Amino acid sequence: MNFLQQIRADFPILGRKVEGRPLVYFDNAATSQRPACVLDLQQKLCKEHNANIHRAVHTLSYEATDYYEAGRRTAQRFINAESSDEIVLTGGATMSINLVAECMARGGFIGSGDGILLSEAEHHSNIVPWQMACQRTGAHLEVVPVRAGGSDANDGGVDMEAYRAALRRGVKMVAVTHVSNILGAVNPVKEMVAEAHALGIPVLIDGAQGIVHRKVDVQSLDCDFYAFSGHKIYAPTGIGVLYGKREWLEKLPPFMGGGDMVATVSFEKTEYADIPLKFEAGTANFVAAACLAPALEYAAKIASSPDAAEHEKKQIEAMKQTLASIDGLWVAAADAEDRIPLWSFTIDGVHPLDAAMLIDKMGVALRSGHMCAEPIVRRIGGGSMLRASLMPYNTLEEIEVFGKALERTVKLLRR
Repeated sequence: MNFLQQIRADFPILGRKVEGRPLVYFDNAATSQRPACVLDLQQKLCKEHNANIHRAVHTLSYEATDYYEAGRRTAQRFINAESSDEIVLTGGATMSINLVAECMARGGFIGSGDGILLSEAEHHSNIVPWQMACQRTGAHLEVVPVRAGGSDANDGGVDMEAYRAALRRGVKMVAVTHVSNILGAVNPVKEMVAEAHALGIPVLIDGAQGIVHRKVDVQSLDCDFYAFSGHKIYAPTGIGVLYGKREWLEKLPPFMGGGDMVATVSFEKTEYADIPLKFEAGTANFVAAACLAPALEYAAKIASSPDAAEHEKKQIEAMKQTLASIDGLWVAAADAEDRIPLWSFTIDGVHPLDAAMLIDKMGVALRSGHMCAEPIVRRIGGGSMLRASLMPYNTLEEIEVFGKALERTVKLLRR
């Protein structure tokens, strides 16, 4: 088998049919599919090792704890964190960002009149938590525009001149996406971190999309926090990673109180556990956390193949040609020089919801709506768009099937 055949053989769901047609799954930016190595471990853990972690001395608890901590160590290696103590296991990127926003506010690192800098293309998960922090503290948002149509270029890039100017307007925190889930354009996050650090400003990177398609080295990036979700990179739902520099994790207050995040508890005083457990209150989703190990190892194996990079280039070129063949179709960030295989688009005379429902009848799964990034979609797409997002297991033949289905859909809806 060739590279692509070997990958597809690892994903049982890719063999199913929708409406009597072979599934073409192009909604990977929302949730990726899971390979057999992850599905097998999920089943094994539930059947043979189900127990609470960190608490008991019996065999099952020891086994469950070992699997859980193996997930943490794999995440550490995958992003090259200095220590596994810098890896907080959360419920997903959303929880990770909420943790940082709440703890920065509660710890007094953000105060009245301070600015929190975001880009215009952020996901709701990197907007709403900071708005809540502003409500708590009296801080305010500084929003930097991106180049995405209108009178601007359409390459999806952050306006770096505006970014540098905003940093000097009393900003105390930067929170920006590595890759927009609407634009697919890769932001110059290493440069953005350096610009912020030159002024003593900490930076959180929302890596929900970036972690999937780009090699991430948090020590090289020098970011203070990096957040991502397991379910976008082959792992189950309900698990995420928050990387935080030790110096920050040690001085931030806990996010939640409860079991496993404490050293000692009395009615007079509680002493908290060391990092990272200080931020992991309650019974963890140990099955999903353990599955980070095979999921990230699988992702690393694919990324190490020279065939993977070549395949992604072919995907991007094929999709570019396919979308260009549809009359009246406009693609966000069409001119991005560095992009992942993700495209959001509108079609003249065709409502995205109608198109997504009709194309599903042809076996193709697309996302429609504002994709939980309403501010940027409202500006460039009128509030609703279509999105196709690919993973390494998607084939060029599937892109061809998608193109024909989209063409047919447009003809039917434009009557």
